[in-house]
Amino acid sequence: MDTFQHHDNPGWISAGRLLLVLLVMAMGAGAVSETEAQTRLSDLVEVEHAHRKELIGYGLVTGLDRSGDRTLSSRGSVFTVQSIANMLENFGITVDGDRLRTRNVAAVMVTATIGPYHAPGSEIDVTVSSLGDASSLQGGVLLQTPLFDPDNEEVFAKAQGPLVVGGITAEIPGARITRNQTLTATVPGGGIVENNTRFSHNANAPLGLVLRDPNHTNARRIAEEINTTFDEDLAEVQHPGLVYVTWPEAFREPGSMNTFTSIVMEQEIAVDTPARVVINERTGTIVAGGSVIIDEVMIAHGNIQIRTQVTPFIVQPLPFAGGETVIEQIPEVGISEQAAQTMLLEPETTVEQLSGSLNALGLSPRDIISIFQALDRAGALRAKLIVM
Repeated sequence: MDTFQHHDNPGWISAGRLLLVLLVMAMGAGAVSETEAQTRLSDLVEVEHAHRKELIGYGLVTGLDRSGDRTLSSRGSVFTVQSIANMLENFGITVDGDRLRTRNVAAVMVTATIGPYHAPGSEIDVTVSSLGDASSLQGGVLLQTPLFDPDNEEVFAKAQGPLVVGGITAEIPGARITRNQTLTATVPGGGIVENNTRFSHNANAPLGLVLRDPNHTNARRIAEEINTTFDEDLAEVQHPGLVYVTWPEAFREPGSMNTFTSIVMEQEIAVDTPARVVINERTGTIVAGGSVIIDEVMIAHGNIQIRTQVTPFIVQPLPFAGGETVIEQIPEVGISEQAAQTMLLEPETTVEQLSGSLNALGLSPRDIISIFQALDRAGALRAKLIVM
């Protein structure tokens, strides 16, 4: 009997279809190999057209311990003085900006990200960064700040609350010490959503799954997993960054479409991770995945040291010969070269094996960076080399 045949009761169809899908999911989960790492689609893809909004706003932070923007001298932050005067005027207090003297207020830029499913009343985290010449935001409180979309200047949220600063600053006359960044802070849950563009699925258009990291293999596996789960050819790969999923007949109602999307997002696949070696030359940091393979190659490494030195000596004239005592210099140049440290890598060498060999040679991170760059130029590195 065809389980998905048409019935007069649409609600019964959705319930029956959902039950079968859940059974298929349970059977599929039991068949997954325990040794193979699986990742949920919700961690790999976003729903097409369900975009996030980047919000921004200008505000004031108060309660600083004489570490806010300066309001005196020509180097003071004029916009901070104007902002304080405007804020006080909203409370019915008129202040002459030229007579304003305060160091416990700082002008800041406030940024936040609002998701497509945030409803009015939802809380979001906000980031606060100094705009003037404040020395620290530690201990400050953000006053109510509207957050708007720069594209249309529509206010979507308001932010307010005490700042959480990840650094610390201590200062006494003539000395100051700072650890980490104190001019950037966060307000966890400090933003309240007031408005948002409502996102809804369209039954006349397929469900689009946008891969956060486009990949041919992952896109194919996503489509295969969805088709296997629902036992229908619903998913089709458009390109490495997009998979289209046709809505089943039983899931075309608004509520059922959300249920279908939830089921799709719960599916798991074995993720194909590209082989990469990331190098940060500023800090001497190297990060390489275990899937990086190195072809057969010979590595020879040695240091050449060139030393120059000037040795002074005194030239003394003979007695009764006249003349003056002078100081002459003898230049010396020396070259010392360490014996080259050589090792031969076998074919299909992994990063773990290479790391052990390089550590045995006692090389510094800078030396290892140079070796990885040389391997890439020699074509022996089966990975993408990313230099930061």
